[in-house]
Amino acid sequence: MITGGHRNDCTQFAQVMAAIRVPRLGPGRPRTRPDHLIADKGYSSGKIRTWLRRRGIRHTIPERVDQKAHRARRGSRGGRPPAFDRRIYQRRNVIERCFNQLKQAKGVATRYDKTAVSYQATVTLASLLLWL
Repeated sequence: MITGGHRNDCTQFAQVMAAIRVPRLGPGRPRTRPDHLIADKGYSSGKIRTWLRRRGIRHTIPERVDQKAHRARRGSRGGRPPAFDRRIYQRRNVIERCFNQLKQAKGVATRYDKTAVSYQATVTLASLLLWL
């Protein structure tokens, strides 16, 4: 999903998840639900965690400091902290390195394109070049 630079990524979470299509090796429809989601603190909201739980998607998202403090202030009514596995979270670096490689392409990093379609084409071309 392409948004303006001033928009928060988590506002597009549901649309990004709806666009996921993972082809199966054999016959059948593409998978639309990941086995596990790894995200950064920007996606640590109750709304997103509830959305993932309702769909049965396991997730590893670190809790923000302000959320920890709020839960601590509420005491026993604050609930349990969400599960967080540091080893699984370390695998997120693969995505961050991919973003770094994509931004080596000047057009992706600076976004000279006027329209979202042409910017998407630039990202796709940079991805293909990276893959090759």
